[in-house]
Amino acid sequence: MNATPESTAPTEPSPLCEPCQGIQRNWRGAPGHPELQQGKHRKELRGEVQVTITGYFCDRCGAHWHYTNDKTNQRAGWSLAPK
Repeated sequence: MNATPESTAPTEPSPLCEPCQGIQRNWRGAPGHPELQQGKHRKELRGEVQVTITGYFCDRCGAHWHYTNDKTNQRAGWSLAPK
């Protein structure tokens, strides 16, 4: 059986609302959108740097997001939370 692109794609809540689709992922400082509700945050050690990860929940589509605040990594920022 051959894998199709759909079967190998990362799982995301379906469908993401238009504001969630517009979030720039993995870029520090990128904005979220007004319908994201802030949840809990935690601190993690990444190498020698302590970062803060804050959870968010979208009121419109139900997507769960993480925002990683790491001033040493320009590629930190928004990502969909793992299920």
